[in-house]
Amino acid sequence: MNKQDEIRNLFYRKGLPAVENIKKIITIPLKDSRDFADIYIENRISRSYRLSEGIISDISSSFVTGAGIRVVKGNNTGYSYTENLNEANISACVADASRIAGSARPLRVSGSEGKNDLYTIESSIEDKAEERIALLKRAEEKAFSLSPYVKKVDVSLNESSKVILIINSSGIEAYDMQPMLRFSISVVLEKDGKRERGSQGGGGRTGLSYFNEKTPEQMAEDAVNQALVLLESRPAPAGEMEVVLGAGESGILLHESIGHPLEADFNYRGSSAFTGKIGEKVASEQCTIIDRGDLPSLRGSINVDDEGCDSGKTVLIEEGILKTYMFDLVTANHFKTGSRNGRRQSFRHIPMPRMTNTYMQAGKYSPDEIFKSVKKGVFAKSFSGGQVDISSGDFVFSITEGYLVENGKIGYPIKGATLIGNGPEILKRMTMVGNDFVISDGKWTCGKEGQSVPVGVGMPTVKLSHITLGGTG
Repeated sequence: MNKQDEIRNLFYRKGLPAVENIKKIITIPLKDSRDFADIYIENRISRSYRLSEGIISDISSSFVTGAGIRVVKGNNTGYSYTENLNEANISACVADASRIAGSARPLRVSGSEGKNDLYTIESSIEDKAEERIALLKRAEEKAFSLSPYVKKVDVSLNESSKVILIINSSGIEAYDMQPMLRFSISVVLEKDGKRERGSQGGGGRTGLSYFNEKTPEQMAEDAVNQALVLLESRPAPAGEMEVVLGAGESGILLHESIGHPLEADFNYRGSSAFTGKIGEKVASEQCTIIDRGDLPSLRGSINVDDEGCDSGKTVLIEEGILKTYMFDLVTANHFKTGSRNGRRQSFRHIPMPRMTNTYMQAGKYSPDEIFKSVKKGVFAKSFSGGQVDISSGDFVFSITEGYLVENGKIGYPIKGATLIGNGPEILKRMTMVGNDFVISDGKWTCGKEGQSVPVGVGMPTVKLSHITLGGTG
């Protein structure tokens, strides 16, 4: 049995009418050849384990099945969903979505050719609970063995397996089976009355084979080392200075301050700092920024997007020139281009333009050359939370792990540091882009308008000529 038949049969067992009937049902309300409708059908199984205070504190599972129906007429979209896949419920949702939608305008749809096969489905996530618990215990034992200052360890493992079937009124049918794994460890260390937390995690569209490459012990060591560094940290300086962004995890700054403003809905509404600037120079000529959903097994990778279009590579900024935005079907039709970035959290949510794996391409400088060029500044190795104003590009980001850099050498660790700047401006201040490109390990989740989707971020080491550092020193 091929994958398409396997997915169809899964949903048939849950009460879905024949696909041929579905295609007829979703076209019933379409009175004009320019009207469009689609149905997104989802089955998701999730299972999570948590180890805290030396005991397995939680094992939970969830099973969700449902369908979301969208009807598009002109600038208006109607959306309705159901958790019951029988014909009566789907027909009612189609009617509801149609009533919400308005006047018509053509919507061109490309659809899936089934060309991507980026990840494999391993054994059921409901099997081998003992093996999964053993992974958590290995991480905990390693963490406590590394330092007498370790006071608390929390470890978790989350897995899911999602199956989707997408059918639209243009006759296109797309499908996918999407695995996901996320492992995380958090430690609390205490020394001389001072407490600090370190964390580490990873995963992607994979199964337990992930731990063949990156062991629980390695992640425990990284988390403990981060906390040990923070125990020795000093208050961060404040003011405008040079900043070196670390390879890999600094990509989250790129994602938030540059990626979101390049999503087409913000530009369609004219609310992005990049609106109307396609073809213009918006960054240093060293900057090439890409969104790519077809990289094997990464957290943000997808065979097809959530509107049934094949994922692929989108060059957003090339050598400083803004080339395009990221589109879903609705915005792609407005801009008269193709779509591959329509994403949604679940069948309960309408799709919108979203990132997949967004990164900056490697440059020509070695990290050593970059650090040697810094007279006095800060090395921002990793970040935690941040805030971004899409319309202006202004942002504030907290540095999780950072170091003072003086006369080309990395010095003592700092804490309490924030980067304060503007996304479009920092693109112009990237004076040196490293040759050490890294995709951050799979742990990032992106929020937008109440929806969360898994994403990937990455970048090489990058030097900013100047940016404002907020600190307490």
